Amino acid sequence: MALVIDLKPQEKILIGEAVITNSAQRTRLHIAGDAPIIRQKDIMQEEDANSPCKRIYFIIQCMYISPSPKDYQDKYFDAVNEIQKAAPSTSIFFMQINDHIMNGTYYKAMKIAKQLIEHERELIENVTK
Repeated sequence: MALVIDLKPQEKILIGEAVITNSAQRTRLHIAGDAPIIRQKDIMQEEDANSPCKRIYFIIQCMYISPSPKDYQDKYFDAVNEIQKAAPSTSIFFMQINDHIMNGTYYKAMKIAKQLIEHERELIENVTK
């Protein structure tokens, strides 16, 4: 079954190694195949990965779009160990993310990593109060 994506005017999407930019009107795409697909709103630039959990998201994103995702695993697990030492409450997120990484379902891992970023934001907010 094909994935159906509605793109807003001028919205970008990454499909495989290609960046596709929509025209001035809404477009509906039907995509079949196994290429990594990331909408513009879900793409994190490296310079925006400015917190430990955002760096985790960025690394998972790199795994997702890379033809060699295992190249990022050491960097990922090193970062996970540091974060878990500083914030043990993140372990529940990493258990889920790790399962997805080991199964090769990187997009699902990215979705959990977004929840992890929100958890990090809440932790920082609680500390600053």
